[in-house]
Amino acid sequence: MQPARLNMNVFIINAHHHYPFAEGKLNQAFVDKAIEVLEAKGHQIRLTRIDDGYEVEKELENHQWADFILLQSPVNWMGVPWPFKKYMDEIYTAGMSGQLCDGDGRTRSDTSKQYGSGGTLSGKQYMLSLTFNAPKEAFDDSEQFLFQGKGVDDLFFPMHMNFRFFGMEPVTTFMSNDVMKNPDVENDLQRFEQHLNNHLVR
Repeated sequence: MQPARLNMNVFIINAHHHYPFAEGKLNQAFVDKAIEVLEAKGHQIRLTRIDDGYEVEKELENHQWADFILLQSPVNWMGVPWPFKKYMDEIYTAGMSGQLCDGDGRTRSDTSKQYGSGGTLSGKQYMLSLTFNAPKEAFDDSEQFLFQGKGVDDLFFPMHMNFRFFGMEPVTTFMSNDVMKNPDVENDLQRFEQHLNNHLVR
């Protein structure tokens, strides 16, 4: 784990998409907690709520401005909500001319350069904070039916690769589990604050 820097620029993305059965209060609570904890430590915050809309150039500037990106997202069908996938297709593709990466990193003149090595955001970090209906026990246990021993970072390997494509480094993933059938919001928010204090803020 790398030591946290002082007075960082933190870009928070709230990827929740509103449904009648999922209004987004939990993910917003995590965003609010993050802002509270980070601002108290002197970090600067910018926030994008995907459901509120966004501008491509502003989002590219937010990524370049940030020292640290926090993606706060529910897990819908083993991935992020579809509006955030649309966001990635739009923002990340627009950033391939240097704002986020120089293409895929390869050049015709230098065949030693590997695919995915063209990131221009090196030195920056990111963290996934995810809310699941799945209980914690469903992960990292080969006896469990669905994930068959896989962990949360196995499930979200493609998302990690997106950030790695830009040259960024991960901070340990946080997850809140069983949020529909057996929620423990107060304890989850306490764990989240401790997670931020352990892995990010100083």
